[in-house]
Amino acid sequence: MSAIDEARPDATEAEPLAAEPPAIPLLNRVAAELVGTAALVAVVVGSGIQATELSRDVGLQLLANSLATVFGLGILILLLGPVSGAHFNPVVTLAEWWTGRKDPKGLGPREIAAYIPAQIVGAIGGAILADAMFGKPLVEWSTHDRTAGHLLLGEVVATSGLVLLIFGLAKTDHLRFAPVAVASYIGAAYWFTSSTSFANPAVSIGRAFTDTFAGIAPSSLPGFIGMQLIGGVVGLALVALVFTHRRKATAK
Repeated sequence: MSAIDEARPDATEAEPLAAEPPAIPLLNRVAAELVGTAALVAVVVGSGIQATELSRDVGLQLLANSLATVFGLGILILLLGPVSGAHFNPVVTLAEWWTGRKDPKGLGPREIAAYIPAQIVGAIGGAILADAMFGKPLVEWSTHDRTAGHLLLGEVVATSGLVLLIFGLAKTDHLRFAPVAVASYIGAAYWFTSSTSFANPAVSIGRAFTDTFAGIAPSSLPGFIGMQLIGGVVGLALVALVFTHRRKATAK
């Protein structure tokens, strides 16, 4: 007899115990990551194109781009978070694997190998879709150079803050606020970081496929992606530094 049965001696075969909900199949989770990342990049690129066609004021263009991203990202997290966790970002996926590597229910190599390619393919597809909607060449490599050192520093700050936010919410049992909190952070980071907060290797790759307002030159990708990965490590270090007391309290 199991411990659960001992705790409920009145349970019978006619009254089965409530079972743990079945895990969501990997195919569904990967599909959610692909579709979500594609939609996110379509929002970022499409709103950037629309903004440049409606105004020549760069500040107004960035405002329109950031607002559309805030609303779009919040909705996507709300919709797809219950399916895949709504990572849409290889850094978040890798951070999730690292923090849960000792948990049998955490992400494993199989999920990593499926999530990250899906995110990249989705990001490229989203950029192509946005270009198609606005009558632009489907694939036109961006010429927007972003190799300056201060932009790379901005990516470290943007990505580390994003990781700190997401995993801080998890540590404090506030993940239900992720749609609003994460979208708000990205909206703010558009303005307070020098790089306008890409903070996402997959999205960065997708944005290289469009020579529009939101694009990034392929030659700038290695630096941006490298800084995003460093930002992910810094973010996890900050989580450990700030929220160590949560682990100690749980252990008592």
